Amino acid sequence: MSNTKEYPLYISPAILEMLGPSLYTNIYYVLSELIANAYDADAHNVYIIETDKAIIVEDDGIGMSYQDVLNKYLKVAQETRTTKEESYTPSGRLRMGRKGIGKLAALAVSENVKVLTISGDEKSGFILSRKVKDGKLEPIQEEEIIFHKVKGNGTSVQMINPQYSLNKGIDTVKRNILKMFPIVNKDFKIHIIKNNKEEIIEDFDKTVISELAVLMTFGKYSYLSNDFVIEFEDIKKDILKIREPIIEKIKLKNRNGQLIDKDLIIEGWIGAYKSTRGRKTSTEEFPDNFISLFSNGKLGEFNILPLIGQNRLQEVYVVGQFFIDLFEDTDLPDMALTNRQGYKSDDIRYITVKNRLRDLLVEIVDMRERYADRKDIENRIKELENKKAKEIEFKQSVEAFTKNVANEITEKLEDIQKKEYAADLITKIIYKHSPSLSLKPIIEASKKKILISQTEADRDLSEVIYQMLIYNGVPKHDIIYTNSLDQEARIPEGYSIYKYLRDFFVESISNKKMYVIYVTSEKMSHQWGAVTEVGANWITQGAHKIFNIHPFRPKHPLDDESEWHNSIRVNNDLQMKEVAADIFCVKIEDICKKLGYKHKTRAENLKKLSSLVTIIN
Repeated sequence: MSNTKEYPLYISPAILEMLGPSLYTNIYYVLSELIANAYDADAHNVYIIETDKAIIVEDDGIGMSYQDVLNKYLKVAQETRTTKEESYTPSGRLRMGRKGIGKLAALAVSENVKVLTISGDEKSGFILSRKVKDGKLEPIQEEEIIFHKVKGNGTSVQMINPQYSLNKGIDTVKRNILKMFPIVNKDFKIHIIKNNKEEIIEDFDKTVISELAVLMTFGKYSYLSNDFVIEFEDIKKDILKIREPIIEKIKLKNRNGQLIDKDLIIEGWIGAYKSTRGRKTSTEEFPDNFISLFSNGKLGEFNILPLIGQNRLQEVYVVGQFFIDLFEDTDLPDMALTNRQGYKSDDIRYITVKNRLRDLLVEIVDMRERYADRKDIENRIKELENKKAKEIEFKQSVEAFTKNVANEITEKLEDIQKKEYAADLITKIIYKHSPSLSLKPIIEASKKKILISQTEADRDLSEVIYQMLIYNGVPKHDIIYTNSLDQEARIPEGYSIYKYLRDFFVESISNKKMYVIYVTSEKMSHQWGAVTEVGANWITQGAHKIFNIHPFRPKHPLDDESEWHNSIRVNNDLQMKEVAADIFCVKIEDICKKLGYKHKTRAENLKKLSSLVTIIN
C-alpha cells in the first residue's frame, strides 16, 4: 500500500521575534548585511542615514517588484544561489548573499522595520515586525513610499526607534564600516549622513596602510603598497613584501557528495602598526588589531587572530584582511554560520586557511620585531645626538659663567677693602650667574652609570655580573655592556665605544663619572679595546671594581691594592669558591648602594648567584 499522506511544514511568524534580536550582536554586523543586500541589487550608492527616530539604509539598486517581494524577500531562509548563473548579479557582480536570512538583520536593531522599494513604475512597502498578526505584515501605502536620497529605483530599510545607535563621531562610523565592509570603490560608494554631515566612502581607508610599520600583500591587493610609508630604506626588504596569491590545492565534497579538486586562493594583506596609540577613539569602536576573513567581498569572520595567535607581544600591532572566495563557492556546501560572524570550524577550507595564516602571523611578527630593533637604534642615536648637543650647550654655559664671574669680580676689585666683603661679593656674583648652569642636572641624569669593561672571551663572567646588576634593580639602560643580548645595554648603531666614552665622559665638562666594572683576565690584557677602557677611566679618575679570573693579577693603573673578586675556570666551566661568591655579592651590593639603587639582601643575592654560576667549597 503506497503512502499518500503529505506533511507540509509551516513556520510560525513568531520565529522572527526569536531570531531577529539574537542573530546579530552589533549594529555594524547589521549594516554590513544590509549593505551586502544593496551590493547584490547592483546599487552604486548606499546611504546610511541616522535621524532622531530611525537608522536608514537606502540604496539605488534595481529595487523589487511586488512579485519579487512575495517570492524572494518574504521567503525567509530560502537559498538565493544554487547554480553558477545565480552566483552573479545582472551587472556581473559576484553575489554576497546565500542563506536568505540577512533580511532579518534589521530586526536585531528595531522591533518594527519599514521596507520601501521601487522597481520601474511599481512601488511596494510593508512593515517587517518581530510580532506578526494573523501571519500578515502591515502594508505601507504607495504615497508613503518616499526615499530620502535616491531618485528612481531602489530600496530603503528604515529601522524605527532603534535599540542601538551609531557612534557619535562620523569618522568612527566610517572606520567601523570599513572594517566590516571594505569592498568600496567608485562604482560602489557608501554615504554616511549624520548630524547634517555627510561622509562618502569610495576607497579603502588608506590611512591604515600609511600607519603600518610592516606590510605583506597578496595578489591584487599589491596596490596597497603604494600608500605604505617606508621609514627605513636600509631594511625595506624586511618590512615590505609583495607576493602572488597563496594557492592551496585541496579535495572537497561538493553539494552532491562527490569528491572534487579545488584551488583555495587566498588574497589580501597583513601588516603591523608602528604604534596603536591614539587610533581607537571610542570604546564602541572595533579593535584595531584583527585579522578578518571575507568571501565574495562579504565579511565572514571579523577576527581570527585569537585562534591563530601565540600571545606574542608584537601581535597587538597586527591587522589584516584576507579574501577567500572558495568559502562561498556555489558548488560547495555552505560553511558560514547563520549570523555571518564565523565559519564552521571543522571545514577543511577553514582549517587550511587558519594554518596558512598562522604561518603568516609568525612572519609578520618577526618583521615587526625587525622594525622595532631598527627604530630603537634610530631613537637611541637621536637621544645621543641630543645629549651631545646639551653637552656642548652646557660647556658654553660654563665658559660664559666663568667669564661673567671673572669680569664682574675684576670690575669690583677696586672697591674691595676687606676679605669679608670680598667673600660676600664673590658669593653674590656666583649666585647671580648660576642659572646658566641649569643644564648640568639634566645632562647628568641622562648619562649611563655603569660600564662593564670586558672582552668576548670573558663573556661568561661578564654575563653573570650583568644579570646580578639587573636582579638588584639596575635598569638596562643605565649599563654599557657591549656584548649584551639586550640592545638597551649596547652602544647604539653608529657609535663606537671609544667615541661614546670620549664624547660623554672623557671630554664632558660634567664631573659625573661612570662606575666601571673591570672583568680582568689573561685574555683581557692582550685586548686593545679593554686596555683603552682602562685608560679612559684612569684619565677621568672614575671609581671602579675588579672582577678577576684567576690566575691573572690586575695591575696599575687599576686599584690593585684593594681586594678584588676572583673566579676560576675548570674545563671552561666558570666557578667560584664560597668566599669568592660572598665577595662578589658584597661588590655588587656596594655598587648599587653608591649609585642609589636599592639592592637585594645577601641571602637573596647568593641564591641568585648560585643559579648563574657553579659555587664550590
